[in-house]
Order: sequence, then structure tokens, then C-alpha cells
Amino acid sequence: MYTDPKMLESIKKVEAAREANIRLDPRRMTAEEKDVLLRTFHPDYRENQFAVLQFGPNKGEKVPTELAALLQGSSRLLGKTVDLAHPDYDTDVLIIGAGGAGTSAAIEADNNGARVMIVTKLRMGDANTMMAEGGIQAADKPNDSPAQHFLDAYGGGHFAAQKDLLYKLVTEAPEAIQWLSNLGVEFDKAPDGTMITTHGGGTSRKRMHAAKDYSGAEIMRTLRDEVLNRQIPVVDFTAAIELIKDENGHCAGAVLMNMETKELLVARAKTVILATGGAGRLHYQGFPTSNHYGATADGLILGYRAGAKLLYADTLQYHPTGAAFPAQIYGALVTEKVRSVGAMLINAEGEAFMNPLETRDVSAASIIRECSERGKGVKTPLGDAVWLDTPMIELKHGEGTIEKRIPAMMRMFGKHGIDIRKEPILVYPTLHYQNGGLHITPDGQTDVENLFAAGEVVGGIHGRNRLMGNSLLDIIVFGRNAGKQASEKAKSVTVGALTLGHVDAFEAERKAAGCEAETISPRLLPNYARRAEEERR
Repeated sequence: MYTDPKMLESIKKVEAAREANIRLDPRRMTAEEKDVLLRTFHPDYRENQFAVLQFGPNKGEKVPTELAALLQGSSRLLGKTVDLAHPDYDTDVLIIGAGGAGTSAAIEADNNGARVMIVTKLRMGDANTMMAEGGIQAADKPNDSPAQHFLDAYGGGHFAAQKDLLYKLVTEAPEAIQWLSNLGVEFDKAPDGTMITTHGGGTSRKRMHAAKDYSGAEIMRTLRDEVLNRQIPVVDFTAAIELIKDENGHCAGAVLMNMETKELLVARAKTVILATGGAGRLHYQGFPTSNHYGATADGLILGYRAGAKLLYADTLQYHPTGAAFPAQIYGALVTEKVRSVGAMLINAEGEAFMNPLETRDVSAASIIRECSERGKGVKTPLGDAVWLDTPMIELKHGEGTIEKRIPAMMRMFGKHGIDIRKEPILVYPTLHYQNGGLHITPDGQTDVENLFAAGEVVGGIHGRNRLMGNSLLDIIVFGRNAGKQASEKAKSVTVGALTLGHVDAFEAERKAAGCEAETISPRLLPNYARRAEEERR
């Protein structure tokens, strides 16, 4: 696959320096060095890529320009008539989203005796959960503790995490692993049955539990099967386009739209759980993304319009190692596990330029600096990149390690003629995770009564940067939590008369603020036809 003369010349430099680089132990950056690096090179600090919200719960705060347009956009219901008096669905707990958080919530709500219904604009499992590769963190080994896990995550998130949420995340992590294992998740294990754990960026202990390098797919397979076995109703290809409140101002359901026929439907519920995932398909700042097709920030828009406050909506995670070549897999995730098992990031000159286990934001900024300021990136048809020297893995750990530990990576590149056991791969940061999101309390409830949230749509759990393996943990801990709490709350809820008055009020506020944008939101799906047209211009 590598035919470009300059790429081949650079590969020779990587190979010539490999033995020396394997023995190299690059020092970790100081806190001061990290701060300067991030402020200079990380995309979150590019002021011209953000807009200040003009109204709503977060008025005066900055968010990415693409997100601002949607948060301040007009409802899809304007000019339409919705029959709220005759709901098409009536349930105790309505779950919007069918990834790991939504399905975990459904299982626990069902356990609590609630009538549960899941709606999803694609299919159950079409979610970032399915695409997660590296593993799930939990401090369940003798040399580790939830306290140490907390310190790693709190520091890795720049000391900005909501401490009560982070405490819940780390203390309930061991039980989450056990819960998944009991459901049937096949974690990697040693011959004696002990779970194999590895390091991740920013971890001080080996606490990453994995299923090869398709951990998310294995977890999603298990959760999906459990939902199907319980016969929990799932309405596929149906998007939530607006939340419904009752006369008391409490969340009481959602207006749904059939993605094929565009028919509008009404779902009444005693409680609602938003589990809509992230925003990668908005392609902030033009970055590629590792996210699934439906990751368009729907939950943020629905929650914000209903009055829920956002937390840290200005911070995104750019995974340092997105595939940069060939074009067919541009932006696809190259799991951090590749580095945790021994590969190092190398520039065009064959130099290792950072410790392989720095946190993701520091790693991403380091790669961007290498390609921009230092001019040591490898030229590709889609821009500069750096090498991830995968052949190091088997030099360190022996032949067969790659096929055993990261088989999905080997297959993904192998399809395009690159044998990662013998050749390095090209990577560049890819838009990966929505650090910010809806503010919740430890019971999972947003600022809107009876509206809960779980998973990537939530902000505050990870602060301003997330460590590897804490997202799969997040969806299990807070998905289960939301299911338990929402179903329990539903037992005491009496739903009043349904209303969409908050949508009209939001539109009036938008006009009063002088917002002239004609954006309709939520977006639901990315518009690549328009994107291609803009690029041709």
C-alpha cells in the first residue's frame, strides 16, 4: 500500500531507529509543559471556532460554532400540528437512544418492574458503544483502588470533573464489570480465569479490562441480547425531535418522527432518559471523526430546548490516533490499546516525540505540534500525519501478540494491504468524544424534573478530558443508575396535561435575542451532500 517515495523514505528512518526507540523511555511532561502545549495546539483553544450562546440556560457561554447553530436553531415542529391528547405510545420510562447507556438503563428499569420503551433513530446498537475498542476501566485488582482510579481520572480531566459523579463512577466500577461478566461479556482472561488488565493513557495502574480490541462490540452484543430476551419494546428508525412537558413543567414524553415516512408520533411517559450519545458527525473544525453515523448531538438540543443546562460544552476529545491513511478509513479509530501494548508515536524523521501513555488531549496536541510547528509530519493525500510504529509490539512481546491482542486493527489495515505486524501505520487526531453535555445530579436527573440522562450526552463526569476506558464504564454505571432512578421515580409520578409550550417559548426567546439563523434542529443525520458541495467550492 505504501508506494509514495517520501513515505517509503520515512519508513526507512522509522525502521533504522526502531531498536533504539524500543529502549527509549520518553519522560512524561510536567504540568506546566502540558498546559502550554494544550493552550497552543489543542483545538479546544482555537477561539475563532467557538460562538457565544445568545439565550437559553447557558446564555453567555461559548460552544463550538456548529453546535451553537443547532442549540439556537428552530424546532422541527414549527408550523406543524401535533395531537398530544391521543398519544401513540404510553409507558412508564421512555428511553431515547439504544447504545450502551440506553440498553443498560432499559435492563435495570425492567428489573424494577417498570414498563419500558426504547426509541432510536437508527437500530439498537448503532452507537459509539459498538465502535469502542480498547477496554473498560475498573479498580478491582489487589494493587489498585477506586481512590487511585479517582485521582487518575480527576487529574486527567484537569481537576474539573463533578466530584460526586466521578466518585460514583469509580466506586461502582468493579460491580459494573461483574454485572457485565454475569450477563455474558467475554473479557480477556488468563488461563486461571483471572481477568487480564493493561494500562491506558493517564492510568497509574493496570485496570483496563478488554475483549481483544472490540470491547464495545462485545458489550453491546451482550446488552442487545439481554434487551431482546426480555422483550423490551424497541422502536427502530424513529427519532425524538422534541421533548414534551406536562402542565406542571415536568418532562412527560417526546414527539417522535418516523425516519422513513416522516410521520409524527407522540410518546407519553412518566419519566424520560436521554441516552443519545455524542456529536462527532458535526465534524467540529472540519476534523474527521471516529463516531457512528447518528452522532449529531440530538440530546443536547432536546435537553437545552426543554431547559436543561449544559456543562463543559466547549470541550471535545480528539483521539490522538485516528487512521490518516489510506483514505478509505480516514478518521477511523486506532485504539489506544495499540500504544498500551507497546507501539510508539514516531515522526517522519524516525524520532519518538512523546511518552506513549500521556493523556489523550496531550497526545493529540503533541501530534498536531509535530505536524505544524516542527514540520515533522508525514505527507499524505489528506494532510500531515505521524507514524504509529506497530511492529514494535511483537519485537517487545513476541510473534503473534498483535493477532491475539489487537486483531480488529490487524484486519482493518490488512484489508488495505498494510500488515501492521511488519509496517507502521499513519495516524492523526480524530474527533472522538463529547466531554461536555447535560448537567445531571448523582441520581441521573437533569435540571428538568423527570428528565434523566446517561452516557456521552452527559457532561461533568470526566471534567475537561476523559481517560481511555472510562466511557464504556460511564455508560454502564450511569446507564444502570438512570434506569433504576427513573423507574423508581415513575412509581410516584402522575402525568398532567401534555404541552409543547416550552417549544413556543424557546422560539420567542430566539427571536427576541435576534438570532437570524435558519437552522432547523436537531439535525438527526449528517448532511454530507452539502459538505461535498462546499468542499468543491
